[in-house]
Amino acid sequence: MAYEDSCAAYRLFADFVGNRITPLDLRSMTKRLHFDLSGKVAVISGAAQGLGRATAMAVAQYGADVALIDRNVSGAEATAAAISAMGRKCLVAGTDVSSPAEIASLFEQVDGELGRVDFLGNIAGDGFLSAPEDLSIEDLHRVLQNLVVGRFAMCQQAGRRMLAQGSGSIMNIGSIASSTALGRGHIAYSMAMGAVVQMTRELSTEWSHRGVRVNCVTPAQVVNPSLEARMRDDPTLEGRFLKGIPAGSLGQPEDIQGLAVMLASDSSRWITGAIIPMDGGNTAMNAGGTPGHERRAVQTFRAETK
Repeated sequence: MAYEDSCAAYRLFADFVGNRITPLDLRSMTKRLHFDLSGKVAVISGAAQGLGRATAMAVAQYGADVALIDRNVSGAEATAAAISAMGRKCLVAGTDVSSPAEIASLFEQVDGELGRVDFLGNIAGDGFLSAPEDLSIEDLHRVLQNLVVGRFAMCQQAGRRMLAQGSGSIMNIGSIASSTALGRGHIAYSMAMGAVVQMTRELSTEWSHRGVRVNCVTPAQVVNPSLEARMRDDPTLEGRFLKGIPAGSLGQPEDIQGLAVMLASDSSRWITGAIIPMDGGNTAMNAGGTPGHERRAVQTFRAETK
């Protein structure tokens, strides 16, 4: 346990012995101690909504100051207002996360205003849907620039700072499309998401012995405005998704919060290079499997005669 954690633990015990806190308070505060992010700085892209906003709110609730990155600056400012109300410092930037030059400028701003980088939530990025035979090379380049080159530039800038201080954690967001095919025009997106997983493994392999952990969370369908629009356009889409999700529901942005806090904190100090599904059991189920929520009858392996 670090010196600061030891001091905090001693103060908790002293408060308990002095009857200043109850046994229930002690249990709750001791559990929280290992996840404490006080004094740490998180950089979160896509912070205006969805997984990005949920991640930013979670790490702030556990004590981190936060740099909020989103081209939707007004949405990021709304997130900042909620975080500032917790007493945390915030920086808002409308950085184009497909531009390495803008990303470099962003991290210089973080250096000047927040002083360090301890956690990167590498979340923002646009996909593009097209049948493979119709996909233009220009559109392919654009997706790869956004989701691969841009995410690598974020990792590189954050990683340089973390390596210099000897500690840090990066959480890349991939997708179930990182390792399985989705069809429906996802060719460019799936290529990019596969690269994000391999980037995660390579960075972890290179950096973990120097104190920088790199992991990747791979969500299935998490409700967001884009997904809601697609489901409105195709009323059968949600039902098709649920056939592949044994948990029986789509994901919600808040589902990432526990993972984000764990990965940002010292509680995951020996977790690196991991590809962590957040998918309601999707990737665990065979394509021909039947999720329990469909309540199908159990058959026999062969016809039986009476």
